[in-house]
Amino acid sequence: MKHKKIIVLSCASILTAGTLVGCTSKEAAKPTDTPQNTGPLAVTIAVTQVGEIPAKGNEIEKAIEKYTNTKLDFQWIPSSAYDEKVNIMIASGEVPKILKVNYTPTTIASLQSGTFWEVGPYLKDYKNLSAQNPQYYENIKVDGKLYGIPLYREIARPAVIYRQDWMDALKLKAPLTLDDWYQVSKTIATGDPDQNGKNDTYGFVLDKKYNEASASGSVLTRIAVSQGGVNRWGVDNAGKFTPEFMTAPFIDTMKLFKRLYSEKLINQDFPAVDATETDKLFESGRVGVKINGVATNAANIQDRIVKVDPKAQLDITPWQGPNGGRVAAQSGNNGLLVFSKSSVKTEVELKQLLIFLDKMMDPEMSMLQKRGIEGVHYTKVDGGMVAWKDLTAFNKDVKPYRDSLLNFETYNVLPLKDTPLAMKGYKMEPDSLQFAVHNPALNLSSAIYSERGKELETMIQDAETKYIVGKLDDAGFQAEVEKWRKSGGDQLIKEYEAAYKTAKK
Repeated sequence: MKHKKIIVLSCASILTAGTLVGCTSKEAAKPTDTPQNTGPLAVTIAVTQVGEIPAKGNEIEKAIEKYTNTKLDFQWIPSSAYDEKVNIMIASGEVPKILKVNYTPTTIASLQSGTFWEVGPYLKDYKNLSAQNPQYYENIKVDGKLYGIPLYREIARPAVIYRQDWMDALKLKAPLTLDDWYQVSKTIATGDPDQNGKNDTYGFVLDKKYNEASASGSVLTRIAVSQGGVNRWGVDNAGKFTPEFMTAPFIDTMKLFKRLYSEKLINQDFPAVDATETDKLFESGRVGVKINGVATNAANIQDRIVKVDPKAQLDITPWQGPNGGRVAAQSGNNGLLVFSKSSVKTEVELKQLLIFLDKMMDPEMSMLQKRGIEGVHYTKVDGGMVAWKDLTAFNKDVKPYRDSLLNFETYNVLPLKDTPLAMKGYKMEPDSLQFAVHNPALNLSSAIYSERGKELETMIQDAETKYIVGKLDDAGFQAEVEKWRKSGGDQLIKEYEAAYKTAKK
């Protein structure tokens, strides 16, 4: 995706350990009446834990504090307990000044209740926040209002990451059809690609959130979309909505999973396994295809996997099916940063926090988040580019902040001269936007979804899992669909159709 660059990097921002020396941009910041901080602004912030929790007072955090004139207090919460912890915070009123939330029914209800500040009217005053594609903000609005700043992500990020060395050895190609997926899975599971004399490999594996829209996105949806299916919801020319699990490509994809499970060609414990564990399986050389990744993941995984298997070679491809590229578009964010009225008492303080977030997208902070510290994590090379010096150290030191704050690979960042795999990933994510299949219900308002959305989603997700593991047959699954419809699903469909019609006026 292309983003407007409002600052020209006419000279390079220099980052040395603990020191930031910036250069003046050619275009001055837009005047604003937002009050400036006279002393360090205390910023408490709760985000999802990424990797190891960074040590307090590390060089990255100190550099951010110095540039933004803040005193940061991060609370890192494991992803497995994140939404539950956030719900407790909101219910108790003990919320940090900046809170990362996921776009869940509970969160939407809290936003509608007036618990958090509306920030839409302020965006125009912040040069970096206002420069981003408006679609990122549209995708997280509630009843037409914006209550937070998205953790920006490319909308068409999903890609298939696979062991090219295994595929070559087994004379396989990246799968296109559902039969291809079956053949690849069976061949990798039985063909001993690691040559250890055991049937201990899988074509792909699933984790317990394989059919959830949150986190990395539903891999069940990804494959179904590649086969011509809808992205969570479909809508026809008459404005009629249909959930994915009532469409043929989705049912056929479930049948594939069911067959793979019954033949023990995918992990039998997937309903209880965290994504961290399935990631370890891939990176330890047990899995041939990673279906829950994004294009720019591949280079980091390659860096780790060669430490286990020096001969390992990964490659990536956009999601494709028998009729060409079809990528299940994501929401364009990894959650949103919101500001609780219980901890941010005044408009003045809200604007100060928005200054902090806006500064995180300045060239100096964008470079810090995306490249790290010069001489430690990256070096400058010819052509106005940079190259990694220590990607492993970057992933340990910087990635937790990069993944939790505001930045874009294509915004105020010097381009990487990287490995061919990495550069392929950088190009693939924006290029895949042309193949994106969007969810038409992404930002539609529904009273029953706000009230019982999680319950309805869990009802059908449990039925999908029971079907795949053989506890439900075709008739049993259809009975669960009818139960979903009578329990509020039909009402949800009607409310989405009404909201869609209103939005189209």
